Amino acid sequence: MTVKEIREKSNAELLNDIETLKAELFNLRFQQATGQLTNPARMREIKKSIARIKTVMTERELSNQD
Repeated sequence: MTVKEIREKSNAELLNDIETLKAELFNLRFQQATGQLTNPARMREIKKSIARIKTVMTERELSNQD
């Protein structure tokens, strides 16, 4: 998910995306623990996507405070 795509979404959609990504990350961690993980790079992608979403949300909050 690119920053441009993230900026086009509303805060409610972003919160929903974060919850979905966290659930997927949990499942991937579970697969890693049991030795069934097929694409370990996906974990890194998900973590970065969550960080990007949180960064955009923080920027929005700070711009609204001014």
